[in-house]
Amino acid sequence: MKVTLLGNGSWATAIAKLLIDNYQDNKLVWYFRRTEDADFFKENLRNKDYLASLKFDGAKILITNDINFAVKSADTIFIAIPSAFLNDELLKINVPLKDKNIVSGIKGIIPEYNMLVSEYLNNYFKVDYAAYSFLAGPCHSEEIAMEKLSYLTIASQDLYKAEYVASLIETKYLKTSLSNDTFGNEFSSVLKNIFAIASGICKGLGYGDNFQAVLISNAISELNRFIDTLYPLDRNIKKTSYLGDLLVTAYSNFSRNRTFGILIGQGYSVQTAKLETKMIAEGYYALKGLYEINKRYNINLPILSAVYNILYNNIPPAFEIKLLTDKIR
Repeated sequence: MKVTLLGNGSWATAIAKLLIDNYQDNKLVWYFRRTEDADFFKENLRNKDYLASLKFDGAKILITNDINFAVKSADTIFIAIPSAFLNDELLKINVPLKDKNIVSGIKGIIPEYNMLVSEYLNNYFKVDYAAYSFLAGPCHSEEIAMEKLSYLTIASQDLYKAEYVASLIETKYLKTSLSNDTFGNEFSSVLKNIFAIASGICKGLGYGDNFQAVLISNAISELNRFIDTLYPLDRNIKKTSYLGDLLVTAYSNFSRNRTFGILIGQGYSVQTAKLETKMIAEGYYALKGLYEINKRYNINLPILSAVYNILYNNIPPAFEIKLLTDKIR
């Protein structure tokens, strides 16, 4: 099977490492959006801006900045392009995606449509849900680069496809499990970024560990209410792809969403915080879409609403979080 990777950010670079360390027969075709980034990698075998300490084996990789070549040559396509830019990139494609196995590592909402990646690909590129897999779980790219033991859940409506994806990325430092809860895992992965921003805001404001524990306990309940309302299923919310991912994103210093939130809590503007973090905080872009989606359901989501008021309604963080402290227990 020929494998292509779309995207060259930190998570894409970590996925590339997993695929290369699991190397079987064919070269990995890796798509870089910008010609200068592709040229730098070809010359140095490193990604200039992301996980730059990693050096790759050039014999196992074919770098291209032609997305149509990358897609056409593949049986299986891993996508790790930030959700805010995915639509613009995929609109460049003039070859069909519907016959490919698609694996998404994107924990975000497509902002132009307020859709999950799976829904977007199904609606606009005719990708069957059974041909789609999603990478979920507590797995920071920085720890993959350091080969720290990590865990990923591959979610798909077709567990044989999920098992195949697991066979491509499982290594001595990455363990995998399977799930048929694609939509639940996708939404959970989106929501945890927003709750990590909330955690960061509270850290920036000076709240302590005691309150953080209360905040995240309420966040997992909020997450469960949301996905159970939209996609009822007999799921165990305590599994690592739900609770574990929320915990690591809310507490880890590697979490860009938490870091973004800390800056907001310290008084930075949204635009300045985005520039300071240097990487995409998916939660910021997903928040508006989830807020709009929830208008149809009216689910009680006090933490999400508080973050929305801070980031989009310009309510002072200290004031909004003080109101939140009276709504959660």
